[in-house]
Amino acid sequence: MIIIDDKYISDEVIEEQFVCNLSACKGACCVAGDCGAPLDKTEVKILKKIYPKIKSYLREDGIKEIEHTGTNTTDDEYGYVTPIVNKGICAYATIDDHGIVGCGIEKAYNDGVVDFKKPISCHLYPIRIKKYETFEAVNYDRWEVCKPACKNGKTLQVPVYRFLKDALIRKYGTEFYEVLDNIARKEHG
Repeated sequence: MIIIDDKYISDEVIEEQFVCNLSACKGACCVAGDCGAPLDKTEVKILKKIYPKIKSYLREDGIKEIEHTGTNTTDDEYGYVTPIVNKGICAYATIDDHGIVGCGIEKAYNDGVVDFKKPISCHLYPIRIKKYETFEAVNYDRWEVCKPACKNGKTLQVPVYRFLKDALIRKYGTEFYEVLDNIARKEHG
């Protein structure tokens, strides 16, 4: 385990390898699961604010679900989450001509329509963060749908934390990432 300030980082974050392979998994992480993506309170407010701007990027069934349930719902385990359609696909998901699922919020961000990329829990995946009273646990989450990403990461020799560099910097800042990278390089070359 690596400890940086009040973050307890699982060794798997630097030992395991991972690079998304959307042509193999088709964005299954946006479709599979028991609930939508976890959100923090700030993101709940952001989604309410940006929904009118991103609505045109969303699928019709996603729009219907959001307009029926709201821009977020709740889950017993995760608290605030994105709505899902028919107990499956995220309401904010898009599907391209090749059947690959993406994020409507991220598409709007990439087009410069909004300044919010996507929920941090999505950006950080396969890292999941659990907050405790005095620290945060930063763990690698194993999920069957990500086997192609694990294989791809091993082929390319990219550790989880390096694949998620931008997301980790977004969440914790550049200094945190640089400390993590230095520790990882010393311990694992």
